Amino acid sequence: MAPRFRRPAPASLYGAGVSTFGTPSGPGDPDALFGLEEIRPGPPVPRPPGPSFRTSAEARRMLEVREIHAEPAAAASPRGREILARFPDAEVIPVGSHWRIPGLHGNPGNAGNWVRTKKTVLVLGERKSLTVRPNGRSADWIAPGAANGCAMACAYCYVPRRKGYANPVTVFTNIEQIIGRLGRHVAASGPKREPNQCDPRAWVYDIGENGDCSVDALISENTADLVHAFTRWPTAKASFATKFVNPDLLLLDPRGRTRVRFSVMPPEDARLLDIRTSPVEDRIAAAGDFVEAGYEVHFNFSPVVIRPGWEEAWSGLLRRMDDVLPRTVKEQAAAEVIMLTHNRELHEVNLAWHPRAEAALWRPEIQQPKRSENGSWNVRYATGVKAGAVEAVRRLVERHTPWLPIRYAF
Repeated sequence: MAPRFRRPAPASLYGAGVSTFGTPSGPGDPDALFGLEEIRPGPPVPRPPGPSFRTSAEARRMLEVREIHAEPAAAASPRGREILARFPDAEVIPVGSHWRIPGLHGNPGNAGNWVRTKKTVLVLGERKSLTVRPNGRSADWIAPGAANGCAMACAYCYVPRRKGYANPVTVFTNIEQIIGRLGRHVAASGPKREPNQCDPRAWVYDIGENGDCSVDALISENTADLVHAFTRWPTAKASFATKFVNPDLLLLDPRGRTRVRFSVMPPEDARLLDIRTSPVEDRIAAAGDFVEAGYEVHFNFSPVVIRPGWEEAWSGLLRRMDDVLPRTVKEQAAAEVIMLTHNRELHEVNLAWHPRAEAALWRPEIQQPKRSENGSWNVRYATGVKAGAVEAVRRLVERHTPWLPIRYAF
């Protein structure tokens, strides 16, 4: 039997709702501008009286953590202690690496417990690689994420391919190192000289490539710390895509320096494929609140799944967006169009827990192999099929939501 941790006492300066990102040293301190000074505990994030959303029944349905696999250094860190205190009834199991957990990763038997694992298991680790990677599509740069994995269970998600049969949230507790690396990169990049499809003025950093920052915010203050950090970097902007509406994010005062990209698709597709996510109608309805709270709000049409009646379904979604979104959203919104990319290994996993989804996702008669950036083989719609579908989406957007520019489509 694996040894169990003795739970460390919560760090006295890192209670629930406390951001680790400090306040600037002063207006004349260049390190304060670019986040290079020592990270110090900041004041609690202002919250209205009463419980926050993370204590709600909806949040508990998303995460009911019973088992925490933790690297010892991560568990002993201030952020790790804060998280352990948030889930006092969970069993804590020490592991040598968040990437290699016996019985969790690489275990085909876990495919049948896909959703239960995502809901009840959490992993704590320290991020070793702090690489900032160029992107050029949705963002200028991909930031070193403060988490990976997800408590939601979208049937098409590419992230589970990397961990093998289980993909619960892994929280990286060394958030101060992640923010420090981003601060140095922002400082070295200087002002953005020319506009591009990512943003006309700011360097855009995707802070949630391998997870969902809205769900991560139910677990720790990592998302809050990143949002606060970007308010201090006038040449940069954070960005993340989400399928989960977390009202606690409305309290973070992003000051226009964080772009939330609500991922949407026709509700009938989402009910089949977007498992454990917020209803599409709720994501659309939340857009106005997020703009009012100081976020920039864009939309991801992701993924676009070709199936009988798909164009009519997307027409209905776009008409609804045009009907219900307020002027404040329409004046600043933009969209990304992302056609489905699938994977044979994920196809096999899905057959073990959600075979109905594969009838829509796995269509060899209109798909072709594609080598991914990491060297694995995926499948995507055949070139002619994909090009025709992208053009169809562009026409639908022009007809039903002419106020919505498409930043890129692939």
